[in-house]
Amino acid sequence: MFSLRPRDKTFFDLFERGAAIIVRASEVFHELTQDYAQRKAHVAMIRQLEHDGDDIAHRTYEYLERTFITPFDREDIGLLVQRMDDVLDEIDAAAKRMTLYEIPAPSPALIEQTQVLVKACGLASQAIGRLRTFKKKEGLHDLLVQIHQLENLGDEINHTAIADLFRKGGDPLTVMKWREIHDLAERAIDGCEDIANTIRSIMLKNA
Repeated sequence: MFSLRPRDKTFFDLFERGAAIIVRASEVFHELTQDYAQRKAHVAMIRQLEHDGDDIAHRTYEYLERTFITPFDREDIGLLVQRMDDVLDEIDAAAKRMTLYEIPAPSPALIEQTQVLVKACGLASQAIGRLRTFKKKEGLHDLLVQIHQLENLGDEINHTAIADLFRKGGDPLTVMKWREIHDLAERAIDGCEDIANTIRSIMLKNA
């Protein structure tokens, strides 16, 4: 196991750029629910952000292959990159289905989910940024706890939304479409907690 080496900033630069992309994607997803008439433009922007995130992930993996001494375990670097990519994939999938399924308008529950998602991604980005000064861990634990709390809130919103879909009945196909969209949005929020858990594991290994 290697200790953190602040002089090598490349990994941290890549982590933070990837985190910024996640935050922006969550914001655009929320903007989609607020400006639904322009949903195709928002979906296209999220698609581009997903490509940008893939590029950052590939660059991180390539740098990892060329680097002998890493700031923390190689497995954890790979896992952190994968967790960030997962969040982007879920946001991209949820947003695309809004147009693919010809959803006429966002539901109140989806708007709530995107609000929680923006907060969770913002906190995850802050936590990722703290890896650069990892030995100064003050406040990092609080960020991880807040992400966990938001994940619980996201679960509650999702469960309520799904229960409402089945209670109200209606067209079974519409119910299936909305259930998938809500589940994808929830998985994006879950992904933020996965990022937090990865960071927590890094903390424990480097304590």
